[in-house]
This record gives sequence, C-alpha cells and structure tokens, in this order.
Amino acid sequence: MSDISTVLADLKELIGRPLFTLGSTDISIGRILSALMLIVLVAWFSRFSERALQRLATRRPQQFSAGSAYALGRIGRYLLLTFGVVLALETAGFSLSTLTVIGGGLGIGIGFGLQTLFANFVSGIVLLLDRSLKVGDFVDLQSGVRGRVVEIAIRYTRVSTNDSVDVLVPNSEFVNGRVTNWTFDDTNRRIHIPFSAAYGTHKELVRAAGVAAARGIDGVIIEEQRAPEVWLVAFGDSSLNFELVIWVTQPLASAPGRTHAKVLWALEDELRARGIEIPFPQRDIRIRSGDASALLGSKQNSPTP
Repeated sequence: MSDISTVLADLKELIGRPLFTLGSTDISIGRILSALMLIVLVAWFSRFSERALQRLATRRPQQFSAGSAYALGRIGRYLLLTFGVVLALETAGFSLSTLTVIGGGLGIGIGFGLQTLFANFVSGIVLLLDRSLKVGDFVDLQSGVRGRVVEIAIRYTRVSTNDSVDVLVPNSEFVNGRVTNWTFDDTNRRIHIPFSAAYGTHKELVRAAGVAAARGIDGVIIEEQRAPEVWLVAFGDSSLNFELVIWVTQPLASAPGRTHAKVLWALEDELRARGIEIPFPQRDIRIRSGDASALLGSKQNSPTP
C-alpha cells in the first residue's frame, strides 16, 4: 500500500513540476493536460450541439429549415471552439495580457502571410450569415466548377459534381466571384431543349411529340402554369428549329446533363413514332445553262494528260 502511495505522490509531483515559466506563471504538465482535456471536451460538445440542432430541424421542418439549422449550428460550433481555446489557454497559465500579445502576433502574421486563410474564414462566416449559399444548393462557379454544395467549412466549401467528384473551393471565391445558384430561391428550374424537324412537317404534330416526351419523364412539372411547351424559334437552313421548354424539380435541375440526355431520348422516340423526320443539312446547287456549256467546252479543249 505504501508503494502505491509513493508512486501516486511521485506522479503528482511530476505532474505539478513546472516545465517553464511564462511571465509570473509556472507552466506544468498538469496545466497542459487540463487544457488539452478542456479543448477535447468543448470540441465534442460543439459537435454534439451541431448534430442535435440538425436532428431537431429534421424532426420539425415547419419551425426550422435545414439551411438555417446548418448555419446556426456551424456558427455556434465556431463560437464554442473559440471560447474553449481561450479557456484552455487560461487554464494552462496564459494570462489575458499574454493572449493580447499573441493576438498582436497573429495580426502581424495575418497581415504578412495568413491573409488568404483569414479571408476564407471570414467569407465562410459571411456565407453562413447571409444565407446566399446553403447546403444542397446547385451552383455554377465562374471558375467552371458545377455541382451540389455538400459542406461549408472554415476554409473551403465542398462541392460535389454529378460525377461524385468532391471539389474544395475556397470560400472567398463565392464572395468575390460570380456564382450562379440554380436553386437559390425556387428549387424548380426551367430548361430549354433545342431540336429540329424537316420543312413541311405539321407544327402541331411536333408540339404533340414534344409534350408527350416531357410528360413521360418523372420530375417534369405538368401543372397548368408551368406545363411543357414547344416553341418554334427559327427557320434554319434545312430545318424548322424548335425548343422544348419544361420546368423540372430539383433532382432533375441538379443534373442538367443527364436531364438533357433523358429528354432527348424520349423526344427521339416520340418523333420516330409520329414519322417526323429529323433532317440532315441540305444545300441546293443551281447551275445556269451558259455556265454549264462553258464548263463542258473547257473540259473538251483541255489537253489529254
């Protein structure tokens, strides 16, 4: 029993033994371990709070929207982590005056080399507060990235393309660049599918084929205000040019390439079933009689090789 007491006393002395002195405060292993445990506890609590808020939004969609819950949970998590780090530093022995000096050093570091990281952090906070970007939105960036927003983190926003490729985009690009948010306010979207038919085809027959193709696709809105339409948009060189104009729900709007291909597939079936010809490019060549005679004469007078 005395051996165990001796070991515990030695361990207590080791933990409490100062490693170095910071100002007038002795920094020991015990202080450092307490600070680390406090950071881990605050990090776990912040993560638990964020997930609990998201689950609450899922259970009560009338009171909390998913986007609001995500933004509130993420901002609350950042605040809790900041509070935990400051409290852990206080526990470790760093006084407020020391933290002020560290903050000044960080300010100098931000001014020289961390401005990009700080700009992305501030941009992430702005995105979460002004709700211009939400998880689940389908975006098209000026850089060419197109996909669905999966996560808005401290430094980056994770965008998942339709090929399941995750692209990490700096948050500042969403604030400083052009962003096309296809599902910002209305989750439904109108798309235009161009196609053509041969001259002489009855327009009403083409309209019937386009509407029938649209109605056969799940996700196409067929309400009276947003019913599928077929527009005659131009007289081409060898065809009548039409557009099938349809409103689609978010699953189809978030996959424009696949939706375009699906509509064309159904449209070709309907055109073929009605015997509507999809024309090839045609050119009419006219040769005047005088030009033809001159051409034949030049061939007869040409020397034989």
